[in-house]
Amino acid sequence: MISLRVTPEALAAETVTVDGDAYRHLFRSLRLAVGARVRLADGAGAARWAEVAGVDKKSGTLRLDEPAPVPEPRRRVHLLVAAPKKERASWLVEKATELGVASIRLLETVRTPREYGDGTLRRLDRVATAAFEQCGRGRMPEITGTHAWDEVPTLLAALDEGGAENAGSPASRWVLDLVDGAAPAAELTAALPSTAALLVGPEGGWSDDERADLARWGCRPVLLGPTVLRVETAALAGAALLLAAG
Repeated sequence: MISLRVTPEALAAETVTVDGDAYRHLFRSLRLAVGARVRLADGAGAARWAEVAGVDKKSGTLRLDEPAPVPEPRRRVHLLVAAPKKERASWLVEKATELGVASIRLLETVRTPREYGDGTLRRLDRVATAAFEQCGRGRMPEITGTHAWDEVPTLLAALDEGGAENAGSPASRWVLDLVDGAAPAAELTAALPSTAALLVGPEGGWSDDERADLARWGCRPVLLGPTVLRVETAALAGAALLLAAG
């Protein structure tokens, strides 16, 4: 299945003209010809099939047809992650998009006081778009940041207000940590609300003040294993367990 992200306006039209990078990908790299089928998706949960109606030297024309599948996990998993280095952030965004993560909020923590500019966020959106098209999912993850630590309660509250079952219950908020008493990873695959938030700190760990805040905000510590994982590895492993539980 070949997918292409388009705007909602384009998805509502009868035909779509493809040029630029999308044209080069579809008609130069993949060598699609007249009659080939393409799935167009707007990243907001709508998609339609389209057929290549014509190709010239700089553009192609797609004729839109019936609705197409929009596969998404049943559970909406939101990652709140200590901002990694930019190249690692790209890898995290790519793989989290493929897994089906609903959003990625990049955080500034005591041990990762990083700030991403608009250019970095645009690049991460391009990475997510490529992964979205490759895996054929229905919704693009929302990627924002970097968020100051005092924004975290607002980010969590917004998830509760989004209609999750048992909104605000501790079971819907998890934090990866190596502290004594953390729940085993198997608990991530237990019955959970339809929306879950997973907070992932830096390799250096959360500060004592951050741990106190997380406990006050109802985030339950969970342990993936005895070793220290990189931020992006821990985030993807935890997200995969939560998504598998759905």
